[in-house]
Amino acid sequence: MTPDPYWNHNVHYHRAVLAAVPDHCRTALDVGCGDGLLARKLATRARTVTGVDRSPEMIRLAREQQPPNVTFLEADYLQEPSLPAGTYDFVSAVAVVHHTRFEDAVDRLTRLVAPGGRLMIVGLASNHTLIDWVVSGCGLPASRFHALLRGGKRAPADMPTQDSGMHWGEVRAAARRLLPGCRFRRRLLWRYTLVWDNTQESGP
Repeated sequence: MTPDPYWNHNVHYHRAVLAAVPDHCRTALDVGCGDGLLARKLATRARTVTGVDRSPEMIRLAREQQPPNVTFLEADYLQEPSLPAGTYDFVSAVAVVHHTRFEDAVDRLTRLVAPGGRLMIVGLASNHTLIDWVVSGCGLPASRFHALLRGGKRAPADMPTQDSGMHWGEVRAAARRLLPGCRFRRRLLWRYTLVWDNTQESGP
């Protein structure tokens, strides 16, 4: 795999996203695809990939480097009718769900996953308890090390950013309530990963 053109805390967890892609993945969807970096990586693991983002500038940048098996769509994933429910073997959402109500985001994302498919969320949350602050503090040396080792060129400036309105405990509790059987893991660099498998059987 070619080196990433830039590094940040979201790009750092692309490797974890790719590791979660099911074997023999046919269709993948990257929600909030930004400039298409992750979608292009998913194109090596899935037959077809769709990247969706509501930012016209991000989609313009994504289409400048568009593999033949990737489609980039300027749209809001919460409302876009051309994203059919139950279609995608793999759905990724990196730093996306905190931009709206968590329950609404999860409901929409899970509806997009095909029976037997998988959803992976990489998200962020705010500190609330003393333990939260201690764990977050432990990430500072690692973040600085990776920034020195892999930093340099920055991500496109127009990528939208927003702080999370939920703290770690709230996200964990909501995830377990809304996604029974999900695998929730708090990561070092101020992110969590959430993996959920759609165990519903496909129809005849």
